[in-house]
Amino acid sequence: MLRKQDPGAVTCWLFICCGMIFVMALVGAITRLTESGLSMTSWDPIIGAVPPLNKEDWNRAFTAYQQIPQYQLLNQGMTLEAFKAIFFWEWFHRLWGRLIGLVFALPLAFFLVRRQISRATGLKFVLILLLGGVQGFIGWFMVQSGLEVRTSVSPYRLALHLGFALAIYSLLLWMALNGRPLAKTVTPKGSRSLILHGWIACAFLALTMTWGAFVAGMHAGEIYNTWPLMEGTFLPPAAFTLQPVARNIFENAAFIQFSHRWMGPFTMLVLLSWVWRCWKQVPPPSKLGVAALGIMAILQVGLGISTLLSHVEIVVAVIHQAGAITLLSLTLFNLQRLSEKTIENK
Repeated sequence: MLRKQDPGAVTCWLFICCGMIFVMALVGAITRLTESGLSMTSWDPIIGAVPPLNKEDWNRAFTAYQQIPQYQLLNQGMTLEAFKAIFFWEWFHRLWGRLIGLVFALPLAFFLVRRQISRATGLKFVLILLLGGVQGFIGWFMVQSGLEVRTSVSPYRLALHLGFALAIYSLLLWMALNGRPLAKTVTPKGSRSLILHGWIACAFLALTMTWGAFVAGMHAGEIYNTWPLMEGTFLPPAAFTLQPVARNIFENAAFIQFSHRWMGPFTMLVLLSWVWRCWKQVPPPSKLGVAALGIMAILQVGLGISTLLSHVEIVVAVIHQAGAITLLSLTLFNLQRLSEKTIENK
């Protein structure tokens, strides 16, 4: 992927971008959990980076917020100081997104001018930069869904926004892992089957994470705060109250929580089965990453249960989101190690 002149600089840059996207996802979680996402009712990619600087600006922003359903139906009587608190998280979320764009675009231009990356690789990076721009538009598209009728954003658009962010993160992480100095490993026997198993586990993990966005969008984690049963039953009758029945899959909070609470353990089992196979077949240098994945898979289920039992306490919920992205990162790391076509030095 990278030219031999200086692969380290490019790889380091990619890991920094991944780290910033990781932080962005956590800030997004806080923004969602504090109901801050609708506090900025307009989108200006350039001027919007500057927050209100005086009383007149703050009053103008607060007046705009007072016109939307979230204020009128949920936050009637909110003080200006309380508004400033929720405004901060949405503003900071958007500002961090702009910073990610700059941290990605400026070094990319430098590397292209210095010819430290090939033209083909540069084209891939440019396409990822464009995807980042699309992600910004998706973010505003999501916010718009809560400005006229709803008191929160559309769960569908929230899931799209999170899913797109995870896709960009995964692309950058995969390219960064491919660019680092290769750790010498032995490609195990039956590696095609093992790699396929890993990608299947990764797909289940991605689905579970996306379903978490529906849980957040529907506030589904704030009901049935017991484990393992939901108010004394495995599947409550409320999970099938919408018609047609198919609507319950995406729009019924009870069904969404039920599906997510069991997707997590099932995904854990798929990951652990892959970990078990990897542990038996990979050489000792690769076992540390495999063990980390297995431990994180178990911890993540525990974090999910803790989030539910805590009635979605913000700190616990944010750690749960961080755990999910960490789990995705470890899955991709181990997949990349299996994909390396290198042989251990004798």
